[in-house]
Amino acid sequence: MSLLTDLVGTALEPGYRQAAARPGRAGRRWMVVVALVLAGTLFGTAAFQTTQQAPEMAKERATLIDQINQAQSANLDLTHTLQQRQSEVDRLQAAQLGADSSVQTGVDRLGVLTGAVPVTGPGVVVVVDDAGGLSGTNDSQSIVVDTDLRRLVNSLWQVGAEAIAINGHRITSRTAIRGAGTAITVDYVSLNRPYRVEAIGDPKTMPARFNSTPGGGLWNLLKQNYGMRYDLSTSESLTLPADAGLGLRTAKAGR
Repeated sequence: MSLLTDLVGTALEPGYRQAAARPGRAGRRWMVVVALVLAGTLFGTAAFQTTQQAPEMAKERATLIDQINQAQSANLDLTHTLQQRQSEVDRLQAAQLGADSSVQTGVDRLGVLTGAVPVTGPGVVVVVDDAGGLSGTNDSQSIVVDTDLRRLVNSLWQVGAEAIAINGHRITSRTAIRGAGTAITVDYVSLNRPYRVEAIGDPKTMPARFNSTPGGGLWNLLKQNYGMRYDLSTSESLTLPADAGLGLRTAKAGR
C-alpha cells in the first residue's frame, strides 16, 4: 500500500517538481502573457486604423484615376488639333511649292524618314508579350521591359526598316521608349499588352536578317528559356500613322 501511495503522491519526477516550484517561473509566465496581450493590442490597433483609412485611400485612388483619365482625354484632343494644323501646313506647303515636283518629292521623302507623314507598304510584324500572356506573371525575368522593346526596334532599323510603329505609335529619332513602374510608355503614353511592332521594309529579307541581330538573338532566347511570346510574320501591306507628337521646335530663314 505504501508503494501505491508513493506512486499517486509523487507522479512527477523530483526534478520536474523542483523546477515547477521555483519562484521565478510564475513571473516569467506573467511576462509572456503581458507580451502576448500587448502584441495583440498593437495588431488590433493597426488593423482598426487600416480599416478606418481604407475608404479615404479608395477615394484618393479614384480621384487620381479620374485626373489621369481627364489628362489622357485632353491629350487626345490636343493631338487631334495638332493633326488638323498639320494638314493645313501640308496644304499651304503644297501651294507654295506649286509645280516644282522635285522639291515636293524631296519633302515627301524627308516626311517619311522623320515620321511627319503616314506611310503604307509591305513589311514585317513582330508581336511580343509576357510569358503569362493575358493572365500575367509574377516572374520579373518573364515580362517585357522597355529595354527589350528598344533592342527589338533598333535591330529592325539595322536590317533596313523604313518606318516603325509600336501599337500604332510611330517611332522616330525623337521617340522615347521608357518604363514607368510596371508599364512601358512611348512618348509618355502607356502601351497595352501584347506589344505589336510593325516595320515597313523588304519582307523577303528582313526576317532572316533580323534573327541574326542582337535583338533577334535576345528574343529567341527569351522565348526559348523564359516562355515569352515572340511571333514574327510578314505582311504585304502595312499602314503606319504619322508621329502626332512631332512638331517644329526651331526654324530659321534659308539663304
